[in-house]
Parts: sequence; structure tokens; C-alpha cells
Amino acid sequence: MGRGYLKTNPDFKQTLQAYCQQVDSALERWLPQPAGPEARLQEAMRYSVIGGGGKRVRPVLVYATGQAMHVPAPQLDSIACSVEMIHAYSLIHDDLPAMDNDDLRRGRPTCHIAYDEATAILAGDALQALAFEILASDPSLSCNAQVRIDMIRLLAQASGSLGMAGGQAIDLGAVGKTLTLAELANMHRLKTGALIRASVLLGAMCSPQANPDTLAKLDIYATCVGLAFQIHDDVLDVVADTATLGKPQGSDQMQNKPTYPALLGLDGARKLAQSQHQQALAALEGFDSRADTLRQLSAYIVERGH
Repeated sequence: MGRGYLKTNPDFKQTLQAYCQQVDSALERWLPQPAGPEARLQEAMRYSVIGGGGKRVRPVLVYATGQAMHVPAPQLDSIACSVEMIHAYSLIHDDLPAMDNDDLRRGRPTCHIAYDEATAILAGDALQALAFEILASDPSLSCNAQVRIDMIRLLAQASGSLGMAGGQAIDLGAVGKTLTLAELANMHRLKTGALIRASVLLGAMCSPQANPDTLAKLDIYATCVGLAFQIHDDVLDVVADTATLGKPQGSDQMQNKPTYPALLGLDGARKLAQSQHQQALAALEGFDSRADTLRQLSAYIVERGH
């Protein structure tokens, strides 16, 4: 299942579209409708989550893992919404002048440009809080209290100093520096990979079929997919245009950030992404055809943008 596979697989495209529509409908239900003195903040939250679309890779991973683990999609809506809100909050904050100072996201002005910096900071804060509120309170999430607590803990760890926030801190400190391949992989394991890993594991944790062996295999899959995602992002920053990326092309190079193409060259980076894709597929060898969407997602991650 390599390059070009998805172009000839309309079933996967339909599944991807269905899952995107599923989470978009759920996000519409959970996000507050702008009203009262908080209206501007709530508008900024909605603008950043549902106004500009997005690939929805993380919620789709939630649904695809649930499919592999025999969990009906509606029971996963709250998890899918939570990981997408955490992702959106991270993008809002990453785009701020104090961080990456980006003006464009998903083909539109970033939140702090469309509104203002203070509102953008608050929108990110509010989305992060709402993500945990949903996981804690949604009655449709069919799992016991201990599993729900474990889910909240996993998402918190993926978001904090040993996850996404820590990865961003390393990224900011690495500007203008040369990292080793291991250091670069660790940075992206935290910044990008931690939330992708959480999306997969959260989708499995509420399944009655979840066990340590299954979760370990899904963990390997998610880790490989997370790294492949970032490697391919680095490649796209070099070869894709701004319209395809939805953000300024070449921004990593302009900011003098360490990337896989800078360390390995374009061909070397592409080969490493394909290697991670193959390792992700190998981790799913014991799963039946219900895991095909997970397999196809791994291919999608290293083919998107072509």
C-alpha cells in the first residue's frame, strides 16, 4: 500500500469524507453559539475549529481505530471533538507572534489576525478547557469511570510539557540550530506525534476488546504514523505551494527551523516517511479487515498534497 494507492481507492475517500462530516456535526453541537458578552471569544473559537475546514486527521484516526475495535462511531464523537479542539488550540497559540508568528492558516488569516492576540489566546485556552469538559461529561461515551479518567489523563499528558507543549518549546529553542536525527525525531514525537498517538489510543480504550497486547500494537502504529506525518509535512513545506498547504510555503526554511529535508535531503526524507508507513502497516498485521481504514490512513498521510 504505497504511493498512488489512494488515487484509485474511492471507498477510502468516501469513508474519510463520512468521518469528517461526523466530527464536524459533533463539533457544531459542542461549540458554544456566540451570545452575550462572550460572543467575540466564542466566534473566534468557532472560526478556528469549524470555519476553515481542515484535514481532521486526528478525529478520523479516532473513528478508524474505533472501527478496527468494533466501537460504533457515534460513541466516539466526544473523543473526536476533544482531540480536534486540542489540535485547534495548539494551532492558535503556535501561530501567535510570540511563537511562529504566522499570518495564514488553512488558507485564511490566523486567529490573532482575524480577531486580535488577546482573543486568540483566550480562544485557545477555552478550547483546551472545553476538550476536557467534553471527555469528562459526555453521556454517550460508553465506558466506566476509571477508563474515562484514564482517557483524560492520556489527553492531558499528550498536551503538556511531556507532549505537545514540550515539543513546541523544543521547536522554539531549536531555531537556527542543527539537531541530530534523534533530537529531531524526539521533538516531533512530542509536538506532533503525542496527540496523534492519543487519538489512536483513545479510540481503542473504550472498546471491550481493548487489551494490553492490542493497545501496544496500536501504540506502535500511532508512533510510526505520527512521525511519518511530520516528515511528510516537512517535505510539503519544500515542494508544495501556499494554496495546497493553506499556510505560507517555505515557512520552515524562512524561520531557519530544523527539518527532515534539511538533514536528509528530499529523497532521504521521503524514504524515511515510507519506512515509517511500512512499520505502521506491520504493526496492524494481526488485525482483520476492519483495520483497513487505519492502513489506508497511513498511506494517506504520506501521500497527501501530491
